Formats: sequence, structure tokens, C-alpha cells
Amino acid sequence: MDHFDLFHPLNDGNDDDNIFTESTSLLTRRTTLNRDCAEWHRRLVNDYFTDNCVYQPSDFKRRFRLRKNVFQLIANALESWYEFFQMRYDARGKHGFTGLQKCVVAIKLMAMGELPARESLYRLARGVFETFDDKYLRKPSLIDMQQLYAAHEQRHGFPGMLGSIDCTKWIWRNSPVAWKGQYTSGHLGAPLVAGSNNDVNVLDQSPIFEDLLSGKAPDASFTVNDHEYKFRYYLMDGIYPPYSMFVKVCQHPIEPRDKIFRRRQEGARKDVEHAFGVLKSK
Repeated sequence: MDHFDLFHPLNDGNDDDNIFTESTSLLTRRTTLNRDCAEWHRRLVNDYFTDNCVYQPSDFKRRFRLRKNVFQLIANALESWYEFFQMRYDARGKHGFTGLQKCVVAIKLMAMGELPARESLYRLARGVFETFDDKYLRKPSLIDMQQLYAAHEQRHGFPGMLGSIDCTKWIWRNSPVAWKGQYTSGHLGAPLVAGSNNDVNVLDQSPIFEDLLSGKAPDASFTVNDHEYKFRYYLMDGIYPPYSMFVKVCQHPIEPRDKIFRRRQEGARKDVEHAFGVLKSK
């Protein structure tokens, strides 16, 4: 038997059928947030970009993983070429975020998950690619390769070395539970962003050697022990295939010179390991 509620409006003895028609219209307004863009911009400039700023360039580089002069070059270029990074006004006449604020948000990923942060990050990456592609994101020219040869020979003692190639594993800490079995690595016991990719199949998918295979690579020759070599080489570890442009170490060195070469080669490959560490720390 159902419980009878004496105080229910349907049980008050009123026979009017228009009990559901009487309603009061509620006027709701969206709450206006005072983001105070001007004050935030003033603090940002005062902290990092004035002559007597609070934080030094070393602090800026440590927090943003980027030198301040490089950041200012990117921010000024994007603000000059793209309307999104220019300070604009809304329908109420209030100004929004400045280009400097949007670049800072994109690099630091402040307020991650909100639309302005995601859009700033996307437009920053696209703007940097379109603005600096011809100068910084191109393949090295013959002059660049000669300069890299000289830099690596001076720092590591390897003439003709263009760089080091390696592959790192990036643990997917926030992976969905349903996907963990599919992306979990056997030797790490944790899901990886790259899934089943490893050093070898990533190298097979990379376009880094397309110019060599197509015969379009510049003839950047170098000389070692009075012997001239036509193409550059890279430092690798033992998992990569035995290509002529890959310089690896002996797995079990016996001779003193082999031990010295192994130590120097592994020390030179620390550059790419440091780069991976910087990327994964962010």
C-alpha cells in the first residue's frame, strides 16, 4: 500500500487542473569572471621582461626550458603575423589576453584543459612551424653540416659525426585502464605512449635517411687518418642494424683502445639522453 502524503500538492483537495501551468520565469545570468588581464600582464612583464625584473634569465630558462631571448623572438614573430596572438577587445569593449600571455600559457600549459590553453598551444606550434620552418626546422645544409662536424670534433673528438640517434620510452601515466594491457611494456611493466614501437621500427618509419637513399644528400665529406669519407655518420647503441653510417661500440672490449673508444662514444651519446631527460621532465 502506497504511503499517503497529506502535504503533497496533489492531495490538498484542490481540483484545479492548472496546477502544473502556473510557473514563474527565473532569469539567470552567467556569472562574469574578472580575469584582470591587464594586471596579469603587468605582473608577467614585471617578473621576467623589464630591466629590473624579479627573476633572472637563468630562472626563466629553468622554468620555461627556453632561453628568454628565444622566447621573445617567438612571441614577437607570432604577434606580428597572427591575429590570434594580438590583443583584441570583446563585445563589451574589454581587452583580452595579450600575445605574451598566450605564449606563456601555451609553453607552460597553464590552466590545462581550458579552451584558451589548448588553442594557444595548437596555434603556437603551428605558428612556430610556419614562421621558422625555413630557418630552423629545415634539413641541415652543407655549411650547417660542416659546422656540426667542427663542433662535435671539438667537443667529443669525433670528426665527421653529425649527431646521435636513440629512442626513449615514455611511460603513459594517465592511460585508460581498458588500454593498459594493450600498451604495457614487458620489461617496464607500465603502459607506454609509443605502444609496441621500439628503436628499430621507429627508425624504419623515420624520414631521416630519405635523402641518402634517394641520392639527394649533400656531399659533406670529411677526412680521418688521411682517408676521405663522403657521407656523415651517427653514433648508435648495439640494438640498431649494422649500417655503414652507424658507429657502434664493441660489446665486450678487450684492447685498451677499444675500451677508450667505448667510453668516449658513450660519453658523446649522453647529449641525446640529456635531451630526452629534459623533454620527459616536462
